[in-house]
Amino acid sequence: MGKIVVVENVTLDGVMQSPGTEDDTRGGFTRGGWAAPYADAVLAETLGKGVAADNAMLFGRRTYEIMQRSWGGRTDGNPFTPVLEGKRKYVVSRTQASFSWVNSVPVADLSALKRIEEDLVVLGSGELVRSLAAAGLVDRYTLLLHPLTLGQGTTLFGDLEVRLDLEETVVTGKGVIIAFYRPGSVA
Repeated sequence: MGKIVVVENVTLDGVMQSPGTEDDTRGGFTRGGWAAPYADAVLAETLGKGVAADNAMLFGRRTYEIMQRSWGGRTDGNPFTPVLEGKRKYVVSRTQASFSWVNSVPVADLSALKRIEEDLVVLGSGELVRSLAAAGLVDRYTLLLHPLTLGQGTTLFGDLEVRLDLEETVVTGKGVIIAFYRPGSVA
């Protein structure tokens, strides 16, 4: 099995819901798009290194559908578009939905991930991340800690107890702390 790396935008109060768009309004969430004002060259360069790596993507169904609407078949010259189009995209879903975005592969359940030999990067997909964390399947977390609180929204770990060991940090010019963690042990 390849490694599973989670990459998440998170507020200081742990919210990860709808950072880049206003697509996820579950629970009456009204603050989508909160991460966009914090983008800068340092953030783009740091994340670009990970995106450019030889790996595949892993999504939950809802995030996959949002990403497909935003990036699938795009022709605007954005350098991220061909990267997303070219990568294999595994989608964990309980439904038998059709996944039509190029290079998409349905995954029936978490046990099937153990047969995938590629490294997998998870973007968004909070419900999936909580399931992966609970099953002990995450090898690394890259958390983009944004200097704001929202006071509402879905949090990354919900009610899970997750211990992390810090490996490295990068601080952007706009105050985002990019923290690289591995699953931790009890001290």
